[in-house]
Amino acid sequence: MAGSPSSERPPKEPATRDDKLKAALKANLQRRKAQARARAKKTEQGKAG
Repeated sequence: MAGSPSSERPPKEPATRDDKLKAALKANLQRRKAQARARAKKTEQGKAG
């Protein structure tokens, strides 16, 4: 019964979903870091002047 293909999910589907989630998380993290850097730079310029 363990070898029947109808009871098991195809292995590609979870990996594809997992890859999409990883890519979305990475893009979100990069965007947030860029925003934080921009805010830090903005506050440094404001304090310097």
